[in-house]
Amino acid sequence: MSGLVDVHDNHGAVYESRGGRQVVAEYGRAARTHTAVRNAAGAIEMAYDVLVITGEDRIEYVDNAISNRVPNTDGQGVYALLLDPQGWIRTDMYVYNAGERLLVFLPPGNGDELATEWREKTFIQDVEITEATEEFAIFGVHGAKATEKIASVFVEQTPEKRLSFVRGGMGDTGVSVIRTDGLTGEEGYEIVCAASEAQDVFDTLVNRGLNAAPFGYRTWHSLTLEAGTPLFETELQEEVPNNLGLRNAVDFEKGCFVGQEVVSRVENRGRATKNLIGLSTEEVPETDASVFEGEETVGAVTRGVDSPTLEQPIALALVDQDIAKTLDDASLTVRIDGEEYAATGVELPFVDGSDESERLPSY
Repeated sequence: MSGLVDVHDNHGAVYESRGGRQVVAEYGRAARTHTAVRNAAGAIEMAYDVLVITGEDRIEYVDNAISNRVPNTDGQGVYALLLDPQGWIRTDMYVYNAGERLLVFLPPGNGDELATEWREKTFIQDVEITEATEEFAIFGVHGAKATEKIASVFVEQTPEKRLSFVRGGMGDTGVSVIRTDGLTGEEGYEIVCAASEAQDVFDTLVNRGLNAAPFGYRTWHSLTLEAGTPLFETELQEEVPNNLGLRNAVDFEKGCFVGQEVVSRVENRGRATKNLIGLSTEEVPETDASVFEGEETVGAVTRGVDSPTLEQPIALALVDQDIAKTLDDASLTVRIDGEEYAATGVELPFVDGSDESERLPSY
């Protein structure tokens, strides 16, 4: 975290570990906080690892490594994947063009390894890669009134295009405000500032202008699950993008990148052996709980939650493609604590909010 332990403690924070880093799990009353975000706005400290890429060849270098095109224009960003030669997802990331440098936001715990790997492969290219996680603080603001919240404290107009950003001020603090890709199913922004300014920015987001409820990663998981958003730790890691329908993460027409031959062949673009689906269940299933069609195992749960919005258990699961295409006719069950419970396929997203997640599966 960005030195906000005392601030989070004052809000009653409970912590958990993600990627070797301590993050806020919740501030108590997670279901009530979830509802507050759905109806108004909430603020969360995001646990990204951050790389800073400089040098004349920075755009070409990163573009050749990842699955999507690095934007050439200052103030624009892209969501992308780093794949292995077999097309499996090693990590996902956001890459932002910040003028003379690129900023790369990664899941926690991936920054050091990727920075070391990329430095070893620069050869004669003019590229410098710095692991700079401790230099930045990044906060998410999400909810039906997130745009109103940002407008109440940000001196510039909020960005309209997804994954674009605008530089400006919040009070006396310089920040960049990014329009997110709607992972919670609601309007969303990320605010980037120097780590030394984190306390002032967090206070502004929670207490100034339109108030925003502070929330942690348990609420983040329930919000994104209701929105049908696959996340790195639970759905993406060691999967292939074809199975997840992540068409927003792959540019099929760009030049060569590791894993391209597997995911970009014409015959593979619309083909997946499994599909990501939603399930309504009688009890909350654990991650990796088996999904059955009759006596046959057809897939596994990636994560489940007791939905605060729907007031019932829901889950995401990867199941055989032929089952996913005939959900209305499938008789599914999920094994929970050694017993099988009925499960019903649900079209994603589970909940319609003020925005729609860019990661909704598209097959």
